[in-house]
Amino acid sequence: MTTSDLVAAAGAGDEAAFAALVEPLRRQLLAHCYQMLGSAHDAEDAVQDTLLRAWRALDRFEERSSVRSWLYRIATNVCLTALARQAPRPLPLDLGPPSDPGEPLRPALEGTPWLEPLPDDPAERAQTREGVELAFIVVLQRLPPNERAALLMRDVLGFSAKETAAVFDATPAAVNSALQRARAVVAEQRPESSQQMTLRELGDARQRDLVERYSRAMIQCDVDGVLALLTEDATWSMPPIPDWYTGHAAIAGFLAAGPFTMRWKHQATTANGQLALGVYRWDDTRGCYRPFALDVLELRGEQIASVTAFIETVDFADFGLPTELA
Repeated sequence: MTTSDLVAAAGAGDEAAFAALVEPLRRQLLAHCYQMLGSAHDAEDAVQDTLLRAWRALDRFEERSSVRSWLYRIATNVCLTALARQAPRPLPLDLGPPSDPGEPLRPALEGTPWLEPLPDDPAERAQTREGVELAFIVVLQRLPPNERAALLMRDVLGFSAKETAAVFDATPAAVNSALQRARAVVAEQRPESSQQMTLRELGDARQRDLVERYSRAMIQCDVDGVLALLTEDATWSMPPIPDWYTGHAAIAGFLAAGPFTMRWKHQATTANGQLALGVYRWDDTRGCYRPFALDVLELRGEQIASVTAFIETVDFADFGLPTELA
């Protein structure tokens, strides 16, 4: 069936035809909503809301634009409505200066809407993975919602200024002004090399070796082994705990006083198109290792430039990880 046939059938109430129209675009819509909202769970909700609105509005769909463009316009409006009620999603590095490893950890900021990692889809193209890398999502969350949407619609999705203006109920000139401001911020704060480029240059064998060395050093409480893998200016953060550390001395002090007083196991995975590890902590009560954190690694060349450990806020099953280890 042609797109026109599917639209006509869906408009007549054929759910299978509607699914045939929208399902090929679901993962792309999820990535877009995640870029806007910084939360995998909120992005899932936004996609569901988008598809429900599209189903209800099929009788008003005129094929002057593609189904893809139509769905992205709806999704962007859904996200802008959500962002009007929500504070930006930060990481600890956005909240203040680095912590002193000699001081005890501050309590977790449970009420803060933290940035969340995104599970990978093996079928995703490298371009899509690049668009959800953690460093890019962090920069997007620092932009006002209208600038964020203008950048994504114009530079990522390829909408015209006129099409984007229709979403905002604004003028093309206003959209272009927001776009220029957003581009300036992204150019200043986004890393020069994407993780996709770095991973391609490393190759599968060296990626596996790096992950294995990191895991072994962490499990063996080998401070020097961990530091050998880190850049001199590496950062270590642990949302929802607001503390974060930078540099070898601070990270070494933190590891010795905290993580290296416990027993761990790791299992490799990926998140946001990056190398990641499921971190399991020994549970005396259960007699097994239980999920504790998802460590997402950002590389610079063959070294780790940052570790973002999402503590006890991640469903390991979403990342293809078991719920316990013997």
